[in-house]
Amino acid sequence: MHAVVDRDSLTAQRDSRRRIVLMLALPFLLVAVGLYFWLTGGRSVSTDNAYVQQDMVAISSDVTGRILSVNVRESQPVKRGDVLIQLADRPFQIALAEAEANLAAARLDVADLRSGTAGRVADVTARRDALAFARSELGRQEQLFKDGFATRARLQAAQSAVIQAESSLASALADEASARARANAAGSGTHPLVLAAMAARDKAAFDLSRTTIKAPADGLASQTTRVLPGQVMASGIPTMSLVLSDRRWIEANFKETDLEKMRVGQLAVIELDAYPGTEIIGKVESIGAGTGSEFSVLPAQNATGNWVKVVQRVPVRIALPATSPVPLIAGLSASVKVETGG
Repeated sequence: MHAVVDRDSLTAQRDSRRRIVLMLALPFLLVAVGLYFWLTGGRSVSTDNAYVQQDMVAISSDVTGRILSVNVRESQPVKRGDVLIQLADRPFQIALAEAEANLAAARLDVADLRSGTAGRVADVTARRDALAFARSELGRQEQLFKDGFATRARLQAAQSAVIQAESSLASALADEASARARANAAGSGTHPLVLAAMAARDKAAFDLSRTTIKAPADGLASQTTRVLPGQVMASGIPTMSLVLSDRRWIEANFKETDLEKMRVGQLAVIELDAYPGTEIIGKVESIGAGTGSEFSVLPAQNATGNWVKVVQRVPVRIALPATSPVPLIAGLSASVKVETGG
């Protein structure tokens, strides 16, 4: 009987002590949690409105031509200078050959201009002699007319011959001046005919070189299925894309109320939704010069009677390390926490 009473007494004492410990522990726990939040609160800001971004280059052609071959497949790594697309170059080779022929013809024409001046000078000399003979004949007919041995008709014919000889000489002199001017230009080596032909030749050579479309930088080929052999590739129209592999960053859209203590260079902890549990350490590279709404196609008009204040988002660029433990695919969602240091 006494043993039963002792056990009940001991159990009651243990329960009483447990209640006392719990009653005392709860305030201590609350104080500890409050102290933790007091010490760490405001030392970081975070957002889950963040995405992986990469520079992309739209691949297009400088010339219009039919696609002969596509040398890359989807997501294939390429190096700067690798051939992506080859256009049929036969039409451009023909155009270059025609331009080379036109340049040779232009140079021949210029050479003819140089040698043509002598012929013009000889023509002027002959016209001068013809004019001198016509004037001599006119003088002879005038004397014969005075002496009564020539008719008026023959005198008028001699006068007309002089007029025609003078006109012919003037025309020859003009042709000689023009030939000398062209010859002088030809002699300088910059004759317009040759310059125009050289420009046409250079353009044809440039167009031929552009039938081979190369990668402008290192990256991954994307949207290659939009380019198929046999299609006509129009000049300046984007087709496939190249995702540049040497430039990646996180664009995190923070609330405007989170920017008070944010500075360039602060550390940022990044966790991608696709790889939970894996943290990447980056740095704040820049803070946007405007909110997302300011750069939208149709900015919000707040000067209205039904205006409601909305917390704005500011894009913050987070620089990523050179190497990453997980693949960084453009467009992946991420959570970003920036250590502001309180």
